[in-house]
Amino acid sequence: MPIEFLLLIISALFFASIIVSKISSKFGVPILLLFLGVGMLFGVDGFGIHFDNFEITQTIGTVALCIILFSGGMDTKISDIKPIIAPGVTLATLGVLITGAITGLIVWLIMSKTPIGIDIGLYCSLLMAATISSTDSASVFSILRSKGLNLKNNLKPTLELESGSNDPMAYMLTITLISLTKQCGETNFGVIILQLFAQLIIGALAGYVIGKSMVWIINKIRIENESLYPILVFTICIFIFAITYYLRGNSYLAVYIGGLVLGNSKFVHKRSTRNFFDGFTWLSQLIMFLTLGLLVNPSNLTWNEIILPSIIVSIVMIFISRPIAVFLSLLPFKKFHTRDKLFISWCGLRGAVPIIFAILCYAENVPHADVIFNMVFFCTLLSLILQGTTLPIWAKLLKVDEEVIHKDKVVNFDIDFPEEIKSATSEIKITEKMLLNGSRIMDLHMPEKTLVIMIKRDDMFFVPTGGTVLKEGDRMMIITDDEESLKQTVNELANREL
Repeated sequence: MPIEFLLLIISALFFASIIVSKISSKFGVPILLLFLGVGMLFGVDGFGIHFDNFEITQTIGTVALCIILFSGGMDTKISDIKPIIAPGVTLATLGVLITGAITGLIVWLIMSKTPIGIDIGLYCSLLMAATISSTDSASVFSILRSKGLNLKNNLKPTLELESGSNDPMAYMLTITLISLTKQCGETNFGVIILQLFAQLIIGALAGYVIGKSMVWIINKIRIENESLYPILVFTICIFIFAITYYLRGNSYLAVYIGGLVLGNSKFVHKRSTRNFFDGFTWLSQLIMFLTLGLLVNPSNLTWNEIILPSIIVSIVMIFISRPIAVFLSLLPFKKFHTRDKLFISWCGLRGAVPIIFAILCYAENVPHADVIFNMVFFCTLLSLILQGTTLPIWAKLLKVDEEVIHKDKVVNFDIDFPEEIKSATSEIKITEKMLLNGSRIMDLHMPEKTLVIMIKRDDMFFVPTGGTVLKEGDRMMIITDDEESLKQTVNELANREL
């Protein structure tokens, strides 16, 4: 295939994905589901692009997941998760184990005792359940943030901590069950448990120690080209993942912890680095879901062997095993009410991670790997459709959502302030009503501790004074320590009668 034609296809895929992503905000469809749909549309059963390379898909998925977990750690504030570290970690470990065990046993009983699906055996049933036992960080992060859900009782940091840190446990379960399946169950469980704890401890220590060391290096090194700092942090991300693998630790946990350390430390060009990773994370998700969509052939999703058993697996996971796991895991923590636990149960979204884990079955030549892959893919689709599209509805029904204070985004002023500055910035467009009592800035009677720091008039920018005369259509950039009073003042100005 000529490189020009390949680039044309890639650009068309990206463009189509970005355009249809507008549907996400309008109709409440998870954007990751749309990316997946675009990949399937352009695949063999759609526009005819033939792609069946599981090795490349696994590599893309591993790198993308590494970036997503690192970025998720960077965006997580320790001050937010500190009160809920214990329940979050319990959900990420014990919750995953319980979810996988219950789902696997029920699936095995259904598929072995009824004519539904293919009897793949106990260990393969448990393996399939293990691949989909964790909530997907990419799905949870993107949906919570794109929906702008403001949740009570520290639910949002709990969900982000769980989804960001439970992939290591699911990965360990998957690797362990692959070994059991290939060895027909002849494995020393004591050794497996020790290896599990060792990998988790080494991964956590590696992420913390390397993260702290890299913060010191970033602040000490002096790079003339400032645009290289985000590249340096990306290099650190990949280094943490790779070196932890050779230390025989859990690389996914190390990357998340490393991102958490960097995100909660002070280092030069931190804001530009975060902006870089925000865009890079979306690019990673886009590439990962498009690739996974191209890999799947909808014609292989037969009703008796794949679709019907996948629906049963999804029902078991969503309505039985996930709620049981959440309620048992949070039993010691009295701060969570029943409605909180029900909402956490509903937030058990599946995404690309289960599909990537299912690809491992192909790489290891596990029996019935094709059945496991197709069922995991269909279960992921159902989860994104059923759970992803209804999160805001369930939040409202269970009364765990809070009113969101909407702020005008600063779009006409390309100015960033350091994180340490806690003041809020806002952009206001001057209307005719606002100028009824005078056209000078001082006539607006802004609240105390509020400053108009810049004006945009047509294509010109200038710093104003209290006596600056405003015109209709001007845009003011404002910084304030009293955001609520500013909002009230602006509403009063905007609602004056002409």
